[in-house]
Amino acid sequence: MSAMRFFVILILTCSAVFALSERPGDPLLAAEPSPQTETASVTTPKQRLDGFFAELKKERDEEKAREVADRIRLEWQDSGSATVNLLMQWANKAIADDKHPVALDILDQVIVLAPNYVEGWNRRATLHYQMGNYRKSMSDINRVLAIEPRHFGALAGMAAMLTAAGKDELAMRAWQQFLDIYPSDRKAQEQLGELAEKLAGSRT
Repeated sequence: MSAMRFFVILILTCSAVFALSERPGDPLLAAEPSPQTETASVTTPKQRLDGFFAELKKERDEEKAREVADRIRLEWQDSGSATVNLLMQWANKAIADDKHPVALDILDQVIVLAPNYVEGWNRRATLHYQMGNYRKSMSDINRVLAIEPRHFGALAGMAAMLTAAGKDELAMRAWQQFLDIYPSDRKAQEQLGELAEKLAGSRT
């Protein structure tokens, strides 16, 4: 059985299991909702993200800004689908075990199942980069930014690849976009400063 066919069968099986476990009449789901669940339902994921990004933009304390950035990453990680979330866990495990082709097959299926799930594209972009597939990585980063232009992780990845390719002006623009979203990130500030000095030196 091919790896692709195996994953399709596995996904369909998981979908059926989760569909059964999430039936409205299931007594396990009829329990009192936790305060955390009630709070989460007050706002939509987009509203929560918008609030976090507004907070990130104005926060000048590096440590506090990092905490906000971590909350944004948690929002991105949740696809809203139990099946997709499970596949992402498997992909991460395969990457940790250095089984890159397996992880790539799983992430391909994630993107088929949830084409607007930004972290599926971002994780595959990172994997392509680790595998030396730089053109494919950049293509996936562009998809990430088409879905979520504020994805500072994707912008950092883009800037790093542009710098490695000697495209310093484009890399500088990517870091500027990053800092417009996440202004207190020290490493990004340093990268932008180094590129600015390099470009200034090349013009004299």
